Amino acid sequence: MAKGWDTESNTRSRARGAKVRVKSARGRKNSSTRWLQRQLNDPYVAEAQRLGYRSRAAFKIIELADRYNLLRGVRRVVDLGCAPGGWTQVLAERLKPDSQIIGIDIQEVEPVAGADILVMDFLAQDAEERLMAVLKGPADLVLSDMANSATGHKQTDQIRTMALCEAAFDFAVKVLGKDGAFVAKVLAGGADTALVKRMQYHFKTVKHAKPPASRAGSKEWFVVAQGFKGRSEADTSPDALSDTLSDAD
Repeated sequence: MAKGWDTESNTRSRARGAKVRVKSARGRKNSSTRWLQRQLNDPYVAEAQRLGYRSRAAFKIIELADRYNLLRGVRRVVDLGCAPGGWTQVLAERLKPDSQIIGIDIQEVEPVAGADILVMDFLAQDAEERLMAVLKGPADLVLSDMANSATGHKQTDQIRTMALCEAAFDFAVKVLGKDGAFVAKVLAGGADTALVKRMQYHFKTVKHAKPPASRAGSKEWFVVAQGFKGRSEADTSPDALSDTLSDAD
């Protein structure tokens, strides 16, 4: 386990403490007050600060990795949309020192010891070429915790987030090696049927998961695809695959 993080009970014990109440302040919106109160009372936020993680999201990849053995045997990993670097931090501390960790983001990211950060748009035409020039072989794991800023319109948010997920999947198929894995954020309802079929075509297993670190009221889920068949070795038509997607192990 990373940095002394043992189980979810750590956060629960903190949650049983006295709650911090935030008073409204002049010039501060009610939504900002609610956000601040939620942050101050969030045990994952407190634990992230204690352990030096840049965001509470670090615990999402910890929980997903533990549940699905995502980091077993991984030597090369790509973290798409890595800012502010919480997932990259976890990778750097959990993988072997000779592993290659590449974070990609369109904005500058504070350096993470043990990882290389590429400042670029992974959707750019030359993104794959730039990555493979640095990566010392096919990736074993591609991660994406990306999501568009919420608009408040459910259908718009779903469409935009799924577009990012699909783009990340397309990128992963280009850079993954055989038996590699892909993890990406989706919203409630999960990946749509067409995308699930494409994932099933390329991967042995495709599942949805909501790690405990995802807030109960959050609509975020993650799609976990494992056992990449290789770009030329998938011998089953996507149309022949099941539309169903397991929500549990």
